[in-house]
Amino acid sequence: MRHQVAGGFIVTLLPFILLLSWSDTATTSFNVVIATWLYSVVAMLVGIMLLRSVSQYPGVEASAYVLPSFGISYGLMLMALIFVRLSYSRILLLISFMSIIVWFIAVHVIVVRRRSLEIGIVPGGDCEALLLPLTGVRWTVLDDPEQDISGLHAITADLRVDLPSEWDRKLADYALQGMPVYHGKHLAESITGMVQLEHISENSFGTLSPVSAFMTAKHIGDWIAAACALVLLFPALVLIAILIRLDSSGSPIFRQIRIGYRGVPFTVYKFRTMVSGERAGGALDAAKTKSADARITRIGRFLRKSRIDELPQILNILKGEMSWIGPRPEARVLSEWYEGEIPFYRYRHIVRPGLTGWAQVNQGHVAEVEDVREKLYFDFYYIKNFSPWIDCLIVAKTAQTMLTGFGAK
Repeated sequence: MRHQVAGGFIVTLLPFILLLSWSDTATTSFNVVIATWLYSVVAMLVGIMLLRSVSQYPGVEASAYVLPSFGISYGLMLMALIFVRLSYSRILLLISFMSIIVWFIAVHVIVVRRRSLEIGIVPGGDCEALLLPLTGVRWTVLDDPEQDISGLHAITADLRVDLPSEWDRKLADYALQGMPVYHGKHLAESITGMVQLEHISENSFGTLSPVSAFMTAKHIGDWIAAACALVLLFPALVLIAILIRLDSSGSPIFRQIRIGYRGVPFTVYKFRTMVSGERAGGALDAAKTKSADARITRIGRFLRKSRIDELPQILNILKGEMSWIGPRPEARVLSEWYEGEIPFYRYRHIVRPGLTGWAQVNQGHVAEVEDVREKLYFDFYYIKNFSPWIDCLIVAKTAQTMLTGFGAK
């Protein structure tokens, strides 16, 4: 990273040096040029912080988030400059932005993709379950505490089992030598993006509640964003409602009781994507959406694939019942069923449910108990890593999901 930052400084500085060398610049223009370079450096540093914060999560190809990360940082800088009415050069700011994008993508393609991580596994406990075929990772089982580890980047061990005393001493030596030593469970979380809990008193959250300061700030930001979205999207929402009504009989808005924040039931709003009427098999079967469900209408199939059917939940966000990002709320009948089958299921209600979430962008729509259990592990990972950075990543992945239709039924 220090080489990336140093290269970034050089890349942003070169256009300004060339401009000052080749042009006969007046004092005022010189000040503008220097100021623009300083603004570019600040935007670059913010972009690097955002990129590093987002790329730490599992399944993230860092090169795919270079453009969004620096696009946000330079966009915020531009908004600040316009709001404060500071003088700057638009052309130089644009050249700086494009140079940074090219530099960071080039570094990733040339260096990072060629790097292969070597991770040593101390035998014992559940660590050997980490032997997953992952691109760019090679696992080495350590048979002897005195084994040469010069080519390894990290060591992992199950630190919750009684290891032989020679391994305990050796792990301490590794840590003293600066070699990263990870608990196997934590390393598995960082690879899979899931948190598996065995017992509520033995989880790894430290506390059962997420950071309250971010929850408050997020709730305020959700409401402001929902109010703006409703104003901007209102004509489109009306048009979609008309098309749904023309496609099939019944109300264009689907209402359903779901379980929300702190386990409180609420009425969720969606665009109707299925034909109206009761389905044989009871309330539980009706609440499940099957693959290629015959009840889905023509326009409903498009709305589901693009996730546009979720947009009426803007009203739920304005009412404080939902967030833009969080675990998806389940129908009350399904939630009661899952609670009877899956330990700790209710814990997912510790944060507000969302239009999209970590489980949706990684797993898609599921209904059966075993699939929901896996989905729950994704939800626990989101709660454990509750932060603006994972929310930014989910927004980017949601945009990709809307384009590809991943997980839709």
